[in-house]
Amino acid sequence: MKDVKERVKIEDILVAQQKLKDIVNHTPLQRDSILSERYECDVYLKREDLQVVRSFKIRGAYNCISHLTEEERSRGVVCASAGNHAQGVAYTCRKLNISAKIFMPNTTPNQKVSQVRFFGGSSVEVILRGDTFDSSYSEAVAYGEQHGLTFIHPFDNPHVIAGQGTIGVEILQDINRSVDYVFAGIGGGGLVSGLGTYIKGVSPATKLIGVEPFGAASMKAALEEGSVVTLSQISSFVDGAAVKRVGALPFDIAQQLLDDIVVVPEGQVCTSILELYNKNAIVAEPAGALSIAALETYQEHIRGKTVVCVISGGNNDIERMQEMKERSLIHEGLKHYFIIAFPQRPRALREFLDRVLGPNDDITRFEYTKKSNKDNGPALVGIELKCKEDYAPLILRMQEQGVQYMEINQNPTLFNLLV
Repeated sequence: MKDVKERVKIEDILVAQQKLKDIVNHTPLQRDSILSERYECDVYLKREDLQVVRSFKIRGAYNCISHLTEEERSRGVVCASAGNHAQGVAYTCRKLNISAKIFMPNTTPNQKVSQVRFFGGSSVEVILRGDTFDSSYSEAVAYGEQHGLTFIHPFDNPHVIAGQGTIGVEILQDINRSVDYVFAGIGGGGLVSGLGTYIKGVSPATKLIGVEPFGAASMKAALEEGSVVTLSQISSFVDGAAVKRVGALPFDIAQQLLDDIVVVPEGQVCTSILELYNKNAIVAEPAGALSIAALETYQEHIRGKTVVCVISGGNNDIERMQEMKERSLIHEGLKHYFIIAFPQRPRALREFLDRVLGPNDDITRFEYTKKSNKDNGPALVGIELKCKEDYAPLILRMQEQGVQYMEINQNPTLFNLLV
């Protein structure tokens, strides 16, 4: 393995900083009083959600494309992205008058697809292919080879990594104290490797913590294996970090610089998104909230410390908020779904309401599973609790009343079929 310093150097990041200073926003580094009080430390948020394209990805995309030769620019570029890298490429290509073919998964939120078209204008064509970033990536690479276009990789490229590393330059410029911990999300690894190269180079004592979603923990799998691996299946919910295989160069850097990696449930990410919005008026997308979601796991370690969390993006589709609220409630133990077999007699449902539901319990969904028997029989019942401690008494009352039930929260296959 080559030394990291031979691949991406601090000097590369400083050169990128000069190249980007009139292109990107020097985003705020803000102390968050709510999180600081909760975790008894000083939490600072690096607000890349306030970036030009509402994501840090513009840094790497512009730095990479600006290094192309005139001949490469004239042919045009191609990229694959779940959304944010695509916006960075689109913005750059419009600014530099370069044509681009941008491949995105069919599962990409509409908000991100619309933003790519907005930022790119007539310079870009969006092509929707596959259900994950990895399938879209394969199509983009093949298309580029066929048509002689330069592929702009979202993370496995030294110029991209150097561009992302400029976030570290701004953090250390803006903070007036030593930093104990930096938390950043991981998709393909470009952000954490660029950030780590600069932060660790200038402040070796700072601990770098990478964060992945439970459904797409490809960097953790690679670190455990000792080499890059391809996950057989991933969840696309945290779309900005839904990558089956991290980049080879980011992996080389990460395994030398990462102090730890935290894997967080998607429900915890949703809770963090909702709290950031409700308490701080910050709109974070799922990948953008990964760093905040990890604080719960690290609360004992960060007490009394200075912590920086990178809010990496704010491209959140408002249409997804109801799903996020649902996932958050389930994760927090406040919402439970049951298949309940009501007895074949009158007033069975009324007795359930009177004798089983607690005073603060609320039925949020009720649907008979058999269309031919809507008066009684099995039903899907969703119950929302006021606090998670109400769960055990609810179960006890169902057992005491002889209710036949099956809880489906813990059965992913059944849950996905019915909810």
